Amino acid sequence: MANLMQKARPAQRIKMRIRKGDTVQVINGKDKGKTGEVLKTLPIENRVIVKGINLRTRHVKPTQEGESGSIVTEEASLHASNVMIYSKDKKVASRIELVVDKDGNKKRRLKKTGEVID
Repeated sequence: MANLMQKARPAQRIKMRIRKGDTVQVINGKDKGKTGEVLKTLPIENRVIVKGINLRTRHVKPTQEGESGSIVTEEASLHASNVMIYSKDKKVASRIELVVDKDGNKKRRLKKTGEVID
C-alpha cells in the first residue's frame, strides 16, 4: 500500500548532449544501424524523436460528417542512450566530449574522429 501512496517527484530535466538537428545513428533496437536527423529532444524523459525511425501507425477517426478516417504513420521517441552522434564525413558513430576552446566557449567534439560539431 505504501507504493501507491508515494508522492510524485517533480520532473527533473536531464542534460543531453544530443540536440535538435544532429544526425544520429541508432545503436540498439529494431531500427539498429539506421541514421536520421533529430527532430525533437525530450530532456525531461531523456528521449529523442528521430526522422524516419521508430515509426508507429495510428488510426484516426473521421472528425466531420462525410469525412473518411485515415491511417497516419508518425515517429515515436527513442531513449537517448540508444542513439549516437553520426559523422557524415567519416561515416562513423561516436560519443561526444565537451571541450572548452581558447575563448572559453564550450564545444561538442566527437571522440573517435576529433570533429567539432558546434
